[in-house]
Amino acid sequence: MVYVNRMLLTAALVVVALVVQVAVLARLQLPGAVPDLLLLVVLGLALVYGHTAGALVGFFAGLLADIAPPADHAVGRYALVLCLIGYAAGLTKPEGGAHRSATVPMLVVASAAICSTLLYAGVGALVGDTAARQVGLTGLLITATVYDLLLAPFTVPLIMALARRGEKDPIGAETGGTGGLRAYGWLGSGTGLTTSGTGLLSKGGKAPKMGKAGKRSARNAKPATLAAARGKAGKIKGVKRL
Repeated sequence: MVYVNRMLLTAALVVVALVVQVAVLARLQLPGAVPDLLLLVVLGLALVYGHTAGALVGFFAGLLADIAPPADHAVGRYALVLCLIGYAAGLTKPEGGAHRSATVPMLVVASAAICSTLLYAGVGALVGDTAARQVGLTGLLITATVYDLLLAPFTVPLIMALARRGEKDPIGAETGGTGGLRAYGWLGSGTGLTTSGTGLLSKGGKAPKMGKAGKRSARNAKPATLAAARGKAGKIKGVKRL
């Protein structure tokens, strides 16, 4: 089920990103490079899924970009670039499965923007495409990095959050209650919501007192009802991870 969720989410994000990039971003006539939304989608998914899935997502996303109009380069060129970029980005995924700050993802975006431009120009030189030389490789590197860094804060955290929601990750149920929110604190800034033990505690760490009517109803409750209530309460530990 997890793999099905991954494939469906990946397909939807890649298609939407490619349509927006071709129909909107490419028509803005910005100087230098075009903002690479498809690259940011691959990076966001690779940072959550890891290097193997990142390489596969990058390959199929790049292949789709190679065959989608108005592509004017050799088929497989961008697929190779995004495959390598997705693999390298996935290697930065920590053992805990989540980045605790935005520093590493933003460094990954900057590095990927530079490396993808260099790789694309290098592969183009091997197949006889000299467009990068005519436009100016230095200008492409600078504009690609600036555009992707400006676009990344609005896309990469959202993509990572969507990918994390589709994962049935048991790490979010750790004892301590705030593992999931703390790990993705840079996505949702300080909600301060915590759960502790088997229920929510009132101010001062004390549970609210039960009135006479509550005590009477508790004494009269059936054992099966009390057991079911305890079972439900025991499942409230921790918070579900993004």
